[in-house]
Amino acid sequence: MEDTKQRILEKSLELFSTKGYDAVSVGEIAKAVGIKAPSLYNHFPSKQAIFDAILETTSAHYQKDTAEISVHVQDSQKDIPVFSHISEELLVEKVRQIFLYSLHDKTISQFRRMMTLEQFRSPKFAELLSKRYVDWMISYHAGIFRALVANGELRNEDPDTLAWMYVSPIIVLLSVCDRQPEREAESLEKLDAHVKLFFRTFNIVGGEKERNF
Repeated sequence: MEDTKQRILEKSLELFSTKGYDAVSVGEIAKAVGIKAPSLYNHFPSKQAIFDAILETTSAHYQKDTAEISVHVQDSQKDIPVFSHISEELLVEKVRQIFLYSLHDKTISQFRRMMTLEQFRSPKFAELLSKRYVDWMISYHAGIFRALVANGELRNEDPDTLAWMYVSPIIVLLSVCDRQPEREAESLEKLDAHVKLFFRTFNIVGGEKERNF
């Protein structure tokens, strides 16, 4: 029973990520799973219920995996010790790690592609995409930066503005790789350069309260 439910979720996400949510029928999902449509309804009452389950399981999947590399998007306070006094090299490595995970993890990649396809067709999907891939990331990094500014580790700039400056290029590079996978190596070089420039611009060496640039 559980194996069938999981296959339904996996095949649904695969189809949604290539064709879009609206373009996929329950019958098509059932055929991909290898069952009859009436049997699918024994597991989920509707296509919306399938999507809701995908949203829940994908969120849990992301939180579990990223927590292992000290990224708790919904609670930045947990990660402040990780980023406090972090070196440039370690920061570059950590950003690469989460970038590559987001790019190559099958579930996360398919979910992002599905949301990207549907954002212009449905206000609900557009709002969800902005919340999960922009708002949460900005809020998370603003929380980290706010603490580091207070600790005298970052220049005394607005944390929300710093978060927008930091996150936006990463989101753009991820989108480039989604559209053109062959540009991954180029994008990783640009990602490293961006993180290094941000670090050297806003980090305060030795925790000094003031720094001249």
